[in-house]
Amino acid sequence: MTMDFFGQLEQVFKIYLVDPLASVLFYDLAFFSNDITLPFIVVWLIGGAAYLTFKMGFINIRAFKHAIDITRGKYDNHNDPGEISHFHALSSALSGTVGLGNIAGVAIAIALGGPGAVLWMIVAGFLGMTSKMVECSLAVKYRYISQDGQVLGGPMRYISSGFSEKGHPRAGKAIATLFGIMCIGGSLGGGNMFQANQAYAAVAGAFPSLQGHAWVFGLVMAFGVGVVIIGGIKRIGVAAGVIVPLMCLLYLMTGVWILIDHSDILPSAFMAIWQGAFSPEAGYGGVIGVIITGFKRSAFSNEAGMGSSAIAHSAAATNEPVREGIVALLEPFIDTIIVCTMSGLIMVVSGAYRESSANGVLMMAHAFSQTASWLPMILAIVVLMFAYSTMISWSYYGERCWSYLFKTNNTMPYKILFVMFVFLGSVFSLGPVLDFSDLMILGMGLPNIFAIVLLAPTVKHDLDNYWQRYQAGHMEAEIAHVAASIANQALSKGKVS
Repeated sequence: MTMDFFGQLEQVFKIYLVDPLASVLFYDLAFFSNDITLPFIVVWLIGGAAYLTFKMGFINIRAFKHAIDITRGKYDNHNDPGEISHFHALSSALSGTVGLGNIAGVAIAIALGGPGAVLWMIVAGFLGMTSKMVECSLAVKYRYISQDGQVLGGPMRYISSGFSEKGHPRAGKAIATLFGIMCIGGSLGGGNMFQANQAYAAVAGAFPSLQGHAWVFGLVMAFGVGVVIIGGIKRIGVAAGVIVPLMCLLYLMTGVWILIDHSDILPSAFMAIWQGAFSPEAGYGGVIGVIITGFKRSAFSNEAGMGSSAIAHSAAATNEPVREGIVALLEPFIDTIIVCTMSGLIMVVSGAYRESSANGVLMMAHAFSQTASWLPMILAIVVLMFAYSTMISWSYYGERCWSYLFKTNNTMPYKILFVMFVFLGSVFSLGPVLDFSDLMILGMGLPNIFAIVLLAPTVKHDLDNYWQRYQAGHMEAEIAHVAASIANQALSKGKVS
């Protein structure tokens, strides 16, 4: 009776929400022949990322070391405006992006496009590093800090303010509103339902006693998410600062062990990925199909160009917008180039994508079981941590957009709605959940890429100024001056003998 009700509810969800949105947002464009189609949103995201990479002079390569220095606190100034440190901002953003897209998403990509899809995920991640840098720089530049110190920032802010500066205030408000609606949908879909859905699949697969009790899992997960999200970005940042490094380390250590166990076939796995990227087997559109699959799943994984992470980074304590943007470019590198590549290699060396008829995280569980029968239990723990951290971060993204759209600080109705969708994601099947997640998260890129490309000259000007000061050694001098001033103030108050 209960399952029949959820089944009917799922059909209503698919017919009246997912299918109409798909027909509007993902209209396929035919190329060369009607057999090869290219979703407009994929061209939009990758084209924008490539343009920004060239526009910013490959800052994703030039500033990589500097990004690490900033993240480890070398340039921190506790007097800077903001709510959280560079590290906590990065951790909060990573907790939203390093999620099940890195595990289930990679499995889905390889199932659809073969091993070659992994290479195109890496390419998209490399280009997305610049998209992330630009959008997060803009988020800090145009953020608003209230009298009580609360930071309000993100695409809805820089779209509205940036367009107003260029003499298009009405267009800015309309596009910012569109982004806000999409972001709330993304928070409920990819940032919530997909995570809960795949977390239950992994946990129930490792612990069979939970099978058939999705509603119990959903209630427990909903309660756990609700406890944290009520505390806001500071509590989320602290929680993410603990969970993200731990879950990444656990997953990577397990992955390295699996790859070492299959070290004899690791070279052939790399070759399969390389060859599959350019000469895949016929089906699913050939090479174009593999590229589309890799780019699409990469975008869902690292969210570069979507603007979601910019909301978390806008809360960073800094008076240098570009500095936080440079920190943000580490996200796609960690998320896609490291974690997704690890997942892809595990899938290929285990042969799970050929042997298993399962999809998503269950296929990855099968890959883990090829090394040791108990490893799917470790995967279930990691997946649970990935899902939980993603949900608490995405709740903040949706909350900020809710506040912007409804001009209110009362976000409790949204938080209640978010917790309800945690439960629904647990009891629905993967298909409609995955489709809705893709629609909402990728749809956020429509207004955001348009805005950051239009505002790119502003970021380029700020970046050139910042980089000149950095190369001239002025940054270190500024930090030393601030440290000396703080020491002098403490001395004058008798706190230093």
